[in-house]
Amino acid sequence: MTSVREIKGIGEKTEKLLKKLGIETVEDLVHHYPRCYTTYPEPIMTGDVVTGQRCSVRCEIASPIHLKAVRKLKICTCLGADESGQIFFRWFNMPYLKNSLKQGEIYIFTGTPVFKDGRIMMEHPEISTPENYHRLTKTFQPVYPLTAGLSNKTIQKAQAAVFQSYHTEEFLPEKVREYYSLTEENQALKEIHFPSGREALTEAKKRIIFDEFFRFFSALALVKERENQSLNQYIIPMGEEIKDFIRTLPYELTGAQKKTLQDIRNDFSGTMTMNRLIQGDVGSGKTIVAMIAMLAAVKAGYQAALMAPTEVLATQHYETFTRMLAPLGIRICLLTGSMKGKEKKEAKARCENGDADIIIGTHALIQQNVNFLQLALVVTDEQHRFGVKQRDALFKKGKEPHVLVMSATPIPRTLGMILYRDLDVSIIDEVPASRRPIKNCVINQNARQTAWNFVLKEVEKGRQAYIICPMIEESETMDMENVTEYTRMLSVFLPPSIRLGTLHGKMSPAEKNDIMEQFAKNEIQILVSTTVVEVGIDVSNATVMLIENAERFGLAQLHQLRGRVGRGEYQSYCIFISGTSQEEAMERLSVVGKSNDGFYIAVEDLKLRGPGEFFGTRQSGTMNFALGDIYTNADILKSASEAVDYLKTTDYNFMKIHQYSLERDLNLARNL
Repeated sequence: MTSVREIKGIGEKTEKLLKKLGIETVEDLVHHYPRCYTTYPEPIMTGDVVTGQRCSVRCEIASPIHLKAVRKLKICTCLGADESGQIFFRWFNMPYLKNSLKQGEIYIFTGTPVFKDGRIMMEHPEISTPENYHRLTKTFQPVYPLTAGLSNKTIQKAQAAVFQSYHTEEFLPEKVREYYSLTEENQALKEIHFPSGREALTEAKKRIIFDEFFRFFSALALVKERENQSLNQYIIPMGEEIKDFIRTLPYELTGAQKKTLQDIRNDFSGTMTMNRLIQGDVGSGKTIVAMIAMLAAVKAGYQAALMAPTEVLATQHYETFTRMLAPLGIRICLLTGSMKGKEKKEAKARCENGDADIIIGTHALIQQNVNFLQLALVVTDEQHRFGVKQRDALFKKGKEPHVLVMSATPIPRTLGMILYRDLDVSIIDEVPASRRPIKNCVINQNARQTAWNFVLKEVEKGRQAYIICPMIEESETMDMENVTEYTRMLSVFLPPSIRLGTLHGKMSPAEKNDIMEQFAKNEIQILVSTTVVEVGIDVSNATVMLIENAERFGLAQLHQLRGRVGRGEYQSYCIFISGTSQEEAMERLSVVGKSNDGFYIAVEDLKLRGPGEFFGTRQSGTMNFALGDIYTNADILKSASEAVDYLKTTDYNFMKIHQYSLERDLNLARNL
């Protein structure tokens, strides 16, 4: 493999930055695809701009160009105007604009208008002359995933240098390419980085996405061929003691929960080790099913471990398990990274000598010096939040233990049959009768203050609320500014007695845990956050979820976020604020507004978005494909699955398509 250092223009500093993105070789760079493309629409009048929607405005600079220094920032501002109105422009640390922009000249400004400081403005808009802008309207400018210190232009230049001579061997048989109307791989790779037009880019994406799914399904076939399921080392009965525990629960298990427990019972008594996925909607009761399975393992004389993605969630699980199982004599242990030295040492000793029956923790469970006496069952909560190596490490703490993974990501059943065809899957598609349905409301920005008043009333009753701000860019700094600015606006509106908290990706794990713990203890009444709150906090006192610019999220993600409320005895609410009045966006939001059923929402999202939509917002899914999306690209997913099944009947060598990334592809297959 050729190192990226061999590419013209890449020095030691850029090499280190690329490595942070997982780019070490030329092949890595070629397969580092743009996350989106910047296109340049027809310019509009200033009076037609809509906040939150990227646009291009053709107007005259109607004021002098002002330059002032504020602390370390140099701020350049001016006013643009046309016959329909005015718009304010602002740039940071670009002092040269004072001399390059001319009052009275006409320019085209491209950016996302926002309402700030009492007026509509664009911050850091791109600037073009009308002549140059006309040329831009015919182009697609790739925008790549980045890391701090690495510019988009640097990656564009590196890609241009590589593709002067890059060529890869086609791995798909011509018969398959013709049947599915797929362009040749080298042509697709070139178009994905240097689009010649919308149609060519669409065809290139289709081929790259097909390749991603094809590699995945072929890797699944290799995993199945190489890694035969092991024999059951731990026969675990689920007899009268388990039935007695279920009878003591303060509620009746749903039919779906009972069926899932029967699946687990059959696995525990079967000849092969259990490897089961429990897929259940938010609030469907997956945790109590896992608890019953873990109790059965302990009653059979073994240990069980549960790994959660955050310390707050691990602690909440520990408290729940202790409350319900400690009276039965079950010894429960908590192990997290923030525990003090002596406390952590004692917890590890209890794991190793068998004094702990059930061990609940975070990544701390998989540290090298953590050992178990007789680990027979491992459970991972929110399975998509863990890497393959992390789950494998927990599995290897025991001798071929049973494995149970839980996921709250709803997937249409037709897709699930394809994706999970080599796994045992139990679906919990009923919500316990004791849970009150969440009341939903879809509104536009004009009703924001009414929504804030509603949040205030709930807080005055003693309840708590989440407010979610969308990602503006793939930049943690921008997200931090978004959350911070929103919190500042909200603090002006709310009485000082109400404590606000902020949560965003720029915070360290310790800072995030601290904020979530304060919220869990009601020391913070309103938490303003990015989607980092989507998993990892369970606050039964929180009754309101308010999501700003909800149209920017996929429906499945909106449903996941909504699942943070409705977990207690009080009526809960979810308010979706749309930043646009476009009919299509409002139609999508009406799906989550009318239903709390995650599986229904997943199916409707697929219908609304359509398998041919390549240029919309990516839906977050269970697996991290670079371009492919199991919802949007369901037809390509099905085709790739069919192609692999067909080629299994021929003498096709699946190994040849994994020469570049065998371990990555196998790990992705195991990741399910």
